Parts: sequence; structure tokens; C-alpha cells
Amino acid sequence: MGSTAKQSTIRVAVTQHEPVWLDLEGTINRTCQIIAEAAEAHAQLVVFPECWIPGYPAWIWSRPVDFDLGVKYVENSLVIDSPQIRRIQDAAATHGVNVGLGFSERDGDSVYISQALIDDKGEIQMKRRKMKPTHMERTIFGDASGSCLASVVQLSGGGPGGSPGFWSMTAEGCRNLSQTYAAEAGAFVLHCAAVLTETGIEAMKTKGSPIMGSPIAGSSAVIGPDGRLLKTAESGSEQLIIADLNMSDVTKTKTFADAGGHYSRPDMLWLGADPTSKPVVRIAKPDI
Repeated sequence: MGSTAKQSTIRVAVTQHEPVWLDLEGTINRTCQIIAEAAEAHAQLVVFPECWIPGYPAWIWSRPVDFDLGVKYVENSLVIDSPQIRRIQDAAATHGVNVGLGFSERDGDSVYISQALIDDKGEIQMKRRKMKPTHMERTIFGDASGSCLASVVQLSGGGPGGSPGFWSMTAEGCRNLSQTYAAEAGAFVLHCAAVLTETGIEAMKTKGSPIMGSPIAGSSAVIGPDGRLLKTAESGSEQLIIADLNMSDVTKTKTFADAGGHYSRPDMLWLGADPTSKPVVRIAKPDI
């Protein structure tokens, strides 16, 4: 998380909790409780993992077709303009906390892996969908359109942006990728992982599966802009990881190599992007 804001230190809270599996209302309640807990710890930002609401659909990696769970998952996914998300917005405003929320977004009868950044006044400052669902995720989740590229906004105290079995899918592998992202971007990374207990395994019928078929303790962590682990969970239990981030460390790291600044070569290499959304129904302009 990089920032040009005057505030030099930001307190963050990284969740390591279990959702109420496949239960929209239950997980909304849990989300609001955790936001309140983060506020009690004087955190300015609290973040939740991918598909926190209503929980990650673990069964897809061992049983891609499960119509009953598929229907339940869609019905318990979060609509972006709904009373449910407004409850989270109200909690953010009531407690004065910025919220990074990962959720399955329902749009009609389709779902997308989505993320929203809600400021401490309860306003949604950014909402994006995962550009390309990974491997078996494509069995239930749709692709994003160009608006997914608009992923960095300025929040009170900082400007966070969103980022992401083989070894790369293990707890160690995922954390390693986050450390690499931090070092490459010169940014703080709040690596957020959910907890999976027998409750979730039973709900999604994944017992014995090589991927998410046994309990997962969670591997949440706070990572510095040089890639080092600043703070990890004290144990495998549910908890908030609280850390104070010194934003001067971002500047310190970038004095060595700033990929978006003095270490770049836009005369030779550059990034082109089309941030516009492409809806299914488009009104064509008549030829004149």
C-alpha cells in the first residue's frame, strides 16, 4: 500500500477468520462484528480475503459439477447494490474504518470474484472483478471486463490497491507470491487468508480432496515494501493481525528501484490498457 498522504503511520487489521459458509446473512453479521473489533484496536483499515462472502467454493477443485451447491452459492452471493452491502457500509461509517472486502458478486444469475474498497464514511470508492478466474474457478465464475483495471483509490490514510494445487497454491506459495508482489511494486501488502475448519469441509463436501479437503489454519500476514514479513499470526486460530505501517518505508524502498518511476524505461517498454466495460447488450450508433 503506497501513499502520498501526509500521515506517516497507518494501523491496519488483517483478518484470519472463517466465514459462515454459504450463508450470506450469517457472513454479513460476522463481517460487521470483525469491523467493530478492528475499530476497537484503532485500525484504520481492515481487509477480508477473496470470496469472504459467502466463503470460497472449495468443492470446485474436486467436484466441478454440483448443482445443489452451485444454486446455493449463487443465492448467497452478494449483490453490489443491496441492503446487505449497505449494512457493511454502515458498519464502516459507524466505526470510522476503511474496509477491503472480498466477495462473490451476484449479477443476475451469474457470479464474479469481486473486491470493494469502502471508505471510513461508508462510501464504496472502488469495486472490481477478478480479470480471469483461475483454473477450476471458471466453472462457476465469469470473466471481468475492462473496469477491473481501475484498482487503486485514495482512502483516508493511504491508497490501497487489489492483488492475487501446485506449490503456488499452498499457504507458503501464496504468501511467497504476495512477498514478490510487495518487492516488485514497492508496496505494503496485506496478505489475507481465510480459515477452513471441518464446518466448511462438511458444508461443501470436500473431505479427502487434495485441495481444501482438510482443515486450513490460515496464513494471513503483513508484508513490507521490500518483501519481508513484518507480522504473522501468532497461532493458527481466528484472529486479527494488527500492524502499524510506516509509510516512509515505501519511499525508502523506491529510492533503490522504483518500477513506476526512475527505474522504468517507458521509451522502450510500456503498459497499454483498455479500462472500459463491454456489456452483453450494446446500443450501436447508426451510420450517418
